[in-house]
Amino acid sequence: MRTVVSIVVLGALTAVVALALDLVGLSSATLFAALLVGLAAALVRPRTSGVLPRGTFVSAQAVLGVTLGAYLDPDALEAVGGAWLPVALVSAGTLVVSMAVGLVLERRTELDRPTAQLGMIAGGASGIVGMADEIGGDDRLVAFMQYLRVLVTVLLTPLLAAAWGGGGAGGGGPSEALLATPADWLLAAAIAPTAALAARRIGVPAGTLMGPMVVAGALTLAGVEFVVPPVVRELAFALIGLQVGLRFTTDTVRQMGRLLVPVLVGILALLVACFGLAVVLHLLTDVTLRDAYLATTPGGIYAVLAVAFASNGNITFIVAVQSLRVIVSVVLAPLAVRRLAKVGRRQA
Repeated sequence: MRTVVSIVVLGALTAVVALALDLVGLSSATLFAALLVGLAAALVRPRTSGVLPRGTFVSAQAVLGVTLGAYLDPDALEAVGGAWLPVALVSAGTLVVSMAVGLVLERRTELDRPTAQLGMIAGGASGIVGMADEIGGDDRLVAFMQYLRVLVTVLLTPLLAAAWGGGGAGGGGPSEALLATPADWLLAAAIAPTAALAARRIGVPAGTLMGPMVVAGALTLAGVEFVVPPVVRELAFALIGLQVGLRFTTDTVRQMGRLLVPVLVGILALLVACFGLAVVLHLLTDVTLRDAYLATTPGGIYAVLAVAFASNGNITFIVAVQSLRVIVSVVLAPLAVRRLAKVGRRQA
């Protein structure tokens, strides 16, 4: 009974904090709120750390995978048009820069290699946090680094974008999300467990998340329109955030304090590098520098879209590039991190 009460209280607090964060426009408000609530609960009442069964985290990962796969928008991707090569190069370049910053952070701090690199990967914060533990990273520190990056990007994006003149041609905004239908519920319920189980059976890195994401993405690109029911999606975000947050300890928080300055320096280096990639994208395509910057910012998609709408930016292009970057990061990150971790162990 006490466990049930604890879960209800945690859920209620998460909902309240998520609403507040959503009102100020923070990306992934539910996951971020659950992370904060879980962290606070773990520090105030350490006994709550085991209140959520392990199966809830696995289920939430699978749902998150379906959500990321359904995020692919064929119409938005078509907006890239003849700029596919520069966009692909910039997306790959963002991942390479992220990994490089992670390597420097590993050498300059007490972080292990998988945690440092996962924490610095630009794009798909919720997906990276969801897979961190499965591929050898400390998901608590990865969450801290990822959401610090999102917060810094959200705060700086409107200021930096304001430095330029008018926006692009105004490609129109993304279509309103489809309302969940009974078919959406059935499809999500079918994809999440079966694809996750199959991916884990064949040894796919972070298979619980990657399997559903690949299957859902393939269906979306094939023209099957569906959405993960919003209540299921937000519940998955909440469960992942709580599961990670509840595992924090006072020692972890002290470690976060020691890491704050070097992580902030790493984030600023990542922002500068992404601006450089934006300049490259601007020179290789016909988009304005502001739209190129908004398309390549390392996170904060809602802040990016708000600025793009306000400045009459090329919304479809920005969404397409951001979407591709998220998918590239989430798909390639586990492979790259595991490969570099093996190299590090051989050199040790």
